[in-house]
Order: sequence, then C-alpha cells, then structure tokens
Amino acid sequence: MNPSDNHEPRQPPPEPPPQADKQPDKQPASYDRFVAMSRELFEKGQERSSEAWEKSMELARQQLAKAGEFSAEQGELFKNYLRRDTAQTLRDLQQLGESTRDHLNPNRLGAGMLASLATLLHAAGSAMTTLSEKTEEMLEYRTGEITTAGTLTCKACGQKVHLTTTSMIPPCPSCHATLYRKSY
Repeated sequence: MNPSDNHEPRQPPPEPPPQADKQPDKQPASYDRFVAMSRELFEKGQERSSEAWEKSMELARQQLAKAGEFSAEQGELFKNYLRRDTAQTLRDLQQLGESTRDHLNPNRLGAGMLASLATLLHAAGSAMTTLSEKTEEMLEYRTGEITTAGTLTCKACGQKVHLTTTSMIPPCPSCHATLYRKSY
C-alpha cells in the first residue's frame, strides 16, 4: 500500500491557548514590563556596556517567560523591539547633538571651554554615527510589531500615525503599507 493512500483521519490542529485571543491587547503591557525589568537589571549591575545590556534583556526575558508573562519566542521579539527602540533613541540623540553643535555660538565661549566641548562633541558624534550606521536596518518599524509612543511615518506615502502609548503597529490608514520610520 502506498503511504499516500493512507486515509487515516488527521488530528485537528491544537486549539490556541485561551489567552491567545487577548494576546495582542496584552503584548504592549508585557513589552513595557519587559523594558522596565531590563532597565532595572541593567541598573543593578556594575558593568555599563552593550554586553551588560544584552545580558539584562536576556535575564528579563527568561524571568518573565518563566513567570508566564509571555512565551520565550515573544520574549525574543521583545528583545529585538527594545534593541530597535534603543537604536532610534541613540539616533535621535545624535541628531540633537548635531543640532546643538550647529546652534552653538563659538564667540560666547572661552577658547579652552570651546576646545573641550568640540572634542567631546566630536567623540560623541563619531561614536553615535558608528552606532547609527550599524543599527540602521533596525530602525524600520513594521505592522504587527510593538513599539513605544511616538509618531510613525509611512515610508510609502508619508502618512503619519501618532501613538500615545505602547502599541501594536497598524497598517498605514492611508495606503495600507506596512513599513514605517519613527520619530518622537
């Protein structure tokens, strides 16, 4: 008998857990708790590096997944969202630094202070530029992802979507595209 001729009844797919229907509503709050715990764990630690931040996010993911707050897979998505949101914040800080540098009037500052400030701004700008280049692709936001409050601009039509709280990203209300850029 050919295996493809086997007509045994197949088992229906398992029913999703009861909370699955409520999960989209729960995800923004879960993400906020994940962010808060990651920050708390990072602040408790001695080290201040990207590796320490990654460890804090992973520990928060493990603890909250074990507590049933979300699945391990959802926790991995949250880590990616937080990396993306952090990269966007760094990019915003870089733009602020560039704007500040452009608006400083060197005639008002003493030469020594100006030299120190220029060195500091140059070093900070270079570091942020490097980080911004490395994380550029993480700055795209897609429908179905979770993000914190801010303004999303549709990359297809320019329509702005204003989020006042942590939310799941909807399709563009104008053109139904699914790719955005975020500003605060």
